[in-house]
Parts: sequence; C-alpha cells; structure tokens
Amino acid sequence: MRELVFALEYEPGCNRVADTLADHPDARIRSLSLHATAEHLWRVDHASGTTAALEAIETAFLDSDYYADCLATEDCGATQTTEVLDHTDDTLVLYSHWERTPTCASVPHIARDHLGDGVLFETRNEGRHYTWRVIHAGDGDVAAFFEELDAAVGDCARMEMLRTAETAVPADDAVGELSPEQEAALRAAVEHGYYESPRAVDAGELAAHLDVPRSTLAYRLRRAEQHLANAYITDRQLPTEPSTPL
Repeated sequence: MRELVFALEYEPGCNRVADTLADHPDARIRSLSLHATAEHLWRVDHASGTTAALEAIETAFLDSDYYADCLATEDCGATQTTEVLDHTDDTLVLYSHWERTPTCASVPHIARDHLGDGVLFETRNEGRHYTWRVIHAGDGDVAAFFEELDAAVGDCARMEMLRTAETAVPADDAVGELSPEQEAALRAAVEHGYYESPRAVDAGELAAHLDVPRSTLAYRLRRAEQHLANAYITDRQLPTEPSTPL
C-alpha cells in the first residue's frame, strides 16, 4: 500500500467552505468517513470551532449552490444532500451524499479512475487548505492522477505535495521528511527570528518575505511544527506512565 498526502489551497471565491474557514481560522473540519463509487460520494465530517464558526460552516454546507467536493467551477447540476447529525456548542457532525453528473469532478473520482478501486481517503480542512491523504494499492498511475487533478482545479486552487511513501503510520504520526515548502517556511522563520522572544519578525512580515499569503505560511509552519514534535516524541520513546522512583 502507498499513500499520497497533498493540499489544495483555494483562492477566495472558489470554494465556500474554504472561504468560511478562512473567516474562522480556529475552526477545523476532518472526515470521519468517505466513500465513493463511479457516480456517488458519501461522507461524514466532524467540524470543531466556536459557536459562530460552526453556524457558518453549517450554512456553507447546507446552502451552497453545489457540493463543496465538486471541482467544477460552475453549477454542475449534481444532486447533493447534507444532513446535520449532531450540533453542540463546539462540535458539528455532517452527513453528505452527492450524485454526480458527467460534468462533475472530484478528488475521489479522479483517484478511482487512475489508482483503482478500494482507495481510502482522509481529509482535513484548515483555512483555505484542504489536505487529502489517499491510500491506494500502488498499482495505479500517480502521475496521471495529479495531472488530471491539476487540470480540474485550474486557477481555483494551488496544489502542494506533502508526502508520497509506503503506508506505515497515520498521517498525524508520520515522521518522514518535511515537504520543500514546509522546510523553506521553517528555515526562513528561524533565520529571520520568528521564534525568538521577543520575535524579530511577525507572521505578516515573514509571509511577505516568502511571497505567500499569511494563511499559507501559518499552515506550513503548523504542519512543520507538528512533524518535528511527532519526530521528537517518537525518537525519545517517552513512557506512557511515570516510572516508579527507586
């Protein structure tokens, strides 16, 4: 089995869910389950955030002109249904079903075309970044998958490859290499004093230096920091319980 981990960074106005999360930077959405056939897609998503953020996310899912996973730039005529399974002060669980049309495109359907049946998906939405983890048998045409995906997103999103490797551990626990973009952001942050106290440069200045949006810089640093923290803990192999003093 092999895994592909990549992120789509949506431009403003191209994806209503991304626009909503950009307005509520502390909110997150992760998939609990995601299944696709040739003509259908079913998924359950878990959103966390403030009460205002969850209300905005629910509205984005329920009132969008077409399904958020569709990569079509205009209304594709697909039939989609979204239902709220749970909604508390800090949690929102949504069920969605999408029946596509010939003009529809999506990451799962493009993956099925090029990577075969039995592909598994995990997603996370943070700000304008939509991160996908795709697990497949390893027999498909990965290059053709990314070529068609790049054509489908067009100018609406920029694709960033995060990892491609043999499947070993869950994405949150992976200790492989940083992506080039993450390494560049982390290196610039260190060199320009972003981690000094007090900071020699703020996030806006560092983003301007790297010529990326501030949200993109924050995303890359957060992923890099997560990677380093997981690698440190894995290397240390800290005990789960404190040892008994002698």
